[in-house]
Amino acid sequence: MNRPIRVLIAKPGLDGHDRGALVVAQGLRDEGLEVIYTGLRQTVEQIIATAIQEDVDCIGLSSLSGAHMTLFPAVVEGLQERGIDDMLIIGGGVIPPEDVLELKKRGLAEVFTPGSTIGEMADFIRNNVLNKGELSFFEPPSQVDHIGIAVADLEQTLAFYRDHLGFSVVHEEDIPDQKVHAVFLQAGELHIELLLSTSDEGPIGKFVASKGPGIHHIAYRVDDVAAWLERSRLAGHRLIDESPRPGGQNKWIGFIHPKSSHGVLTEYCQITDKE
Repeated sequence: MNRPIRVLIAKPGLDGHDRGALVVAQGLRDEGLEVIYTGLRQTVEQIIATAIQEDVDCIGLSSLSGAHMTLFPAVVEGLQERGIDDMLIIGGGVIPPEDVLELKKRGLAEVFTPGSTIGEMADFIRNNVLNKGELSFFEPPSQVDHIGIAVADLEQTLAFYRDHLGFSVVHEEDIPDQKVHAVFLQAGELHIELLLSTSDEGPIGKFVASKGPGIHHIAYRVDDVAAWLERSRLAGHRLIDESPRPGGQNKWIGFIHPKSSHGVLTEYCQITDKE
């Protein structure tokens, strides 16, 4: 693309508050994007007409009125009726988590809620406009696979999780490339993974030396780690692993940097036939 990415920021419906939309519009301009703002109280038809006339790459819909479940999908459907199904559409506002998932199913690429940064929005728009069509809706991870806990003393920690809480040890192994000894305990439908560093230079050794023992990461079970890493890359997330690698219990794993997952080191893991 040899021109700036063009973004339309639109306020559909009767919502009379546009301070947030104006902040986003200016912030995206500062990020180098070309932004058109529609103003308040726009109809779905007006937004679609402006998007077509201005030849925008992305529509950013903002709503604080609670009408997002009606108005946002209406924009998607209106574009599709005109044969336009490759325009990136994102949303923002005070939107409940359950609505976010439903809006994605109905055609929005992403929904940014309070706490999202301008940088995250700009990166998402850039990555998805430049990789148009490569980011599609994924079913959520099937479950939390395990919670990784860094420990300083394995026997004392086992005395709590195994002997006090009553969780049973189901697997134990050394993971040489991570310089760690891992013990997995069954806790309902997920595992607790106790991680004891076998070297001060390993990632768990450095974690314990810096922060002390405690929760190290959360792992989500997915069908395809490679696809989820690529989805994360296209979304502008910072990856620790560019491609899947072997992990504990013969699973394929891949990590997202905690700076891209709101302070929580996040792992995707995929069960293999070897488990």
